[in-house]
Amino acid sequence: MELLQLQYFLVVARLEHVTEAALSLHVTQSSLSKTIQRLEEDLGVPLFDRIGRKLRLNAFGSSFLRRAERALFELEQGKQELSDLSSPEHGTLKLAMTTASTLPNILREFRKRQPYIQFHVQMLTTQEMITQLHRGDVDFCLSSPPIEADDIECQIVLIDPILVAVPKGHRLADRSSVSLAELKDEWFVGVKRGFGTRDLVDSLCKAVGFAPKYVYEGDEPARLSDLVEAEIGIAFIPSTARRSREQIKYLQVENHELVREIALLWHKSRYISRAALEFREVVLEYFEAISKQTI
Repeated sequence: MELLQLQYFLVVARLEHVTEAALSLHVTQSSLSKTIQRLEEDLGVPLFDRIGRKLRLNAFGSSFLRRAERALFELEQGKQELSDLSSPEHGTLKLAMTTASTLPNILREFRKRQPYIQFHVQMLTTQEMITQLHRGDVDFCLSSPPIEADDIECQIVLIDPILVAVPKGHRLADRSSVSLAELKDEWFVGVKRGFGTRDLVDSLCKAVGFAPKYVYEGDEPARLSDLVEAEIGIAFIPSTARRSREQIKYLQVENHELVREIALLWHKSRYISRAALEFREVVLEYFEAISKQTI
């Protein structure tokens, strides 16, 4: 059994399509098919049910996938540990976010301490983040809501109130607070389903008898303030994402604990480099300072 066979198997297992997997791996379909066939011959069982170029993991494949992912995960951790030992001042920190409003300040502070460490940051839905964590593809995640799993370490770093943002000329702009029920006829701008804040406010609105009507649903939370200012709709915006703008008024929500929990997450078995440990320290210090400001 060869390492290349395992790597190819993981891609095919995730995509379940020979053509797409070959494109992803930058190899020919015939080469990919032969590699998978050799792996099946080595194992003595078929790993897929085949229907044309589409593949479906069978019971043997599903069982073997868990072992293959674990084996490649450990090899990748060993590679990262050696890289850290040989060159601790360099490297790449892999991050994933469901909430990015605090990220620029955190990265700015970390870069002061580790100027030669590069970043790779992804904005993901909660489910996408869970997948990345289980695969060990990221060093840390900043997530709202928190994610609980046996192999994931979850540390709550901030309880963040969610506010209602309205344009200056809005009927509620002279208020300091509003009840959820008063918003049932409003048009909203927001992120797509699957993001923690969206799912949370939708469920609370449903509990008081209405479903928010969205005129815009995107995957860039930072754009919501611009859309509110342009009077496209109102928005639920966490307090840490609030911007100081004269054309936007932020209202507290009455009679509801409308807050999001922000958590720092990491895989319990993933190797944590010295740079990653320092990043975690920066995150904890940053949110501790924010918590003191709101007391």
